[in-house]
Amino acid sequence: MKARVGAVSPVLFKGGEGCGACYKVKCVDRDICSRRAVTVIVTDECPGGYCAFGRTHFDLSGAAFSRMAVAGSASQLRDRGEISVLFRRTPCKYRGKNIAFHVNEGSTEYWLSLLVEFEDGDGDVGAMHIKQSNSVEWLEMKHVWGANWCIIGGPLRGPFSVKLTTLSTQRTLSARDVIPKNWSPKATYTSRLNFS
Repeated sequence: MKARVGAVSPVLFKGGEGCGACYKVKCVDRDICSRRAVTVIVTDECPGGYCAFGRTHFDLSGAAFSRMAVAGSASQLRDRGEISVLFRRTPCKYRGKNIAFHVNEGSTEYWLSLLVEFEDGDGDVGAMHIKQSNSVEWLEMKHVWGANWCIIGGPLRGPFSVKLTTLSTQRTLSARDVIPKNWSPKATYTSRLNFS
């Protein structure tokens, strides 16, 4: 999937739990828009008060606008600022990629923060747990913002297994020992799994 991203209103962002969800968005103005829909990955909430609570709104990237435009009209469509669209939820597809976990900067053995990337299917994470090496206990991580989760405790000892539960359909996936014993902040560790 090409990086066509967008921010959405609070009703779709859901306090960050809607981050990672995918939508098909199609412009309805046939004078300037093609019939192509664009798949958009939710990456943020609309800035400021522009996206009123309760109102559905997409703040699209330039790449997303360009994809919807009639040939040669991309900049004209972007200049409109606000357009009417139809949208529907769609499964996320990251062909050839598996779920990855980026260890956020500042993580230590007492505060570990992870960003979930490339989640096929629902795209949204409703719960995340981590299991330390030589343990049978899954520890609940706290949702920070977007697709970022953290756990405070410790000292935390790797390698770590990570379990994801999707928000929309409650599907679960567990990546065993995906984060190695000698993990480091700012590193990304890719699992061998993804939702199909």
